[in-house]
Amino acid sequence: MLVYGDRARRLAPRKALRALTATLKTAEEAGAGVARHDLLTDAFVQASGLMQGFADAEFDQRGFDDLSPMQEACANLLLALAKKLAASAWSGYASSGPPIALELMAVALQPAPDAISVKTPEGYAFYASYPEGFLKAAIEHRWDSPPLVIGLRSIGTGLAALVAAAANAKTFYTLRPTGEPFRRRMQASEALRQLFASHAGPFAIVDEGPGLSGSSFGATADLLEELGVSPERIVFLPSHPGDLGPEASPQHRARWAAAQRPVATFRDLQVDEPLEQWFADLMPPIDRIEDLSGGAWRKDLRTDAWPPANPAQERLKFRLTTATGAWLAKFAGLGAIGQGKFERAQALHRAGFSPEPLALRRGFLLERWEPGEIGVGPDRQEFVEHLGRYLGFRASAFPADPEQGARLDELAEMARVNAGELLGTHTAEALEPRLAWPEDVARPVHIDGRLHSWEWRISPDGLLLKTDALDHSEAHDLLGCQDIAWDVAGAAVEFDLTDEEVQRVCAGVEAVSGFAVDPRLLAFFALCYPAFQAGLWRFAAGSAGADEQPRISAHAARYAERLTALAAN
Repeated sequence: MLVYGDRARRLAPRKALRALTATLKTAEEAGAGVARHDLLTDAFVQASGLMQGFADAEFDQRGFDDLSPMQEACANLLLALAKKLAASAWSGYASSGPPIALELMAVALQPAPDAISVKTPEGYAFYASYPEGFLKAAIEHRWDSPPLVIGLRSIGTGLAALVAAAANAKTFYTLRPTGEPFRRRMQASEALRQLFASHAGPFAIVDEGPGLSGSSFGATADLLEELGVSPERIVFLPSHPGDLGPEASPQHRARWAAAQRPVATFRDLQVDEPLEQWFADLMPPIDRIEDLSGGAWRKDLRTDAWPPANPAQERLKFRLTTATGAWLAKFAGLGAIGQGKFERAQALHRAGFSPEPLALRRGFLLERWEPGEIGVGPDRQEFVEHLGRYLGFRASAFPADPEQGARLDELAEMARVNAGELLGTHTAEALEPRLAWPEDVARPVHIDGRLHSWEWRISPDGLLLKTDALDHSEAHDLLGCQDIAWDVAGAAVEFDLTDEEVQRVCAGVEAVSGFAVDPRLLAFFALCYPAFQAGLWRFAAGSAGADEQPRISAHAARYAERLTALAAN
């Protein structure tokens, strides 16, 4: 199945460095408090992306990781930023440490390429991996001596700086895993290998994960053991306390089980700094906090009416109940990642399409909880008109760059592969003539991407509101940003729209946005959408519990039936 994918942005390094400097200046002007800490976090994420981009550019040029003046300068900058974050966190946001003008200047003076590719840091964007967690894990671990710290790119670049700062290491190094996903390997220069071999103390290998195989952690430890490092000197610092996934090799699994693995998760951090403190100035005292993550958002419904859920891919979210009402706090992403979603939420609310957002604090977006009925209501004609207006607003308000989503040829390949695996080669071959994608017609926007019936709510005053409308165009999947025709095609599947109703939705989109939905693109997406959804839910079934699997499997089958019907026509 082709479902998941990684996003990357092309950045001009000098421009990015100026933006980082501006963020730091704004942070210093903000004064003590959580707002300054959030800005420091944003600066740290930006600087981590810069070093990752530079290191990857040098890797691509040489074919292996090596030492370089640029990486040394970036490492010093990240270490200084990590110490500022630590000073802020451990002082209750009262202090942010010394300025770092010299470290910024040292990076600026290095020769740089015209552009670098910066990957989306998945832990900061999706999985609530907090810098403070790695600081806490490293400082609470008992080190015999300062470790040699190795961060695995992409996100491990910055995470390594945090561990180095907390463990009193002078610097850190980064490596890029290469090769097949479940059999990663490391390509390190002779200078790096000699440096690693000469270190007599412990080693810290830092990254988010592990995932299905943990092969990135494993490949790094393989390299160290090849250089004579004994297993007991290797300490892994992951983002969660779990075991390696089902694709791990027996050798890696045995090493992982025996190794030291200090970790501090989001929930560990909450012991010292409860989430409700972040929003205490915005609402009355909180009477109750409910964790709605992992499918628990369905608790208000009868169990037999539960829609399917994919707990492993859901963002952390909590319902905060006060004497005057309830609020939803949902993880949206750290730094600029979350800020973009907050601004999208504000625009959608002003236009009357979604609940009211109040604030973005520490990566969590706070919005008013709407207690109304789930669904779109009995008036189908009114819903179709509303849907056209909603999608038209998105088409005009949230433009995106082509690099922010999968290309049409990639979507065609996804549909081809998924249809073949779901339905067999005969059905996939029958669909092949319809997988010729229309050239140069797509206009990418931040689509909704999740128009399922349970994602709508009728408020107590009768407004039809779209929930969970902010970040499916930036999810950890293949899709990303697409033409608004994707959402039209999705709505047609989710609500079994007639051809006439689809045309009314398209007319509404054009009336609001001024952009016509291209019928060729709509026909192409009408095939790609069920292929993507069927693959997505089939993957979800593989990791779901026994009680969840029947719901997910039935839902995936509905999309497969749609593909079968398309192949038969």
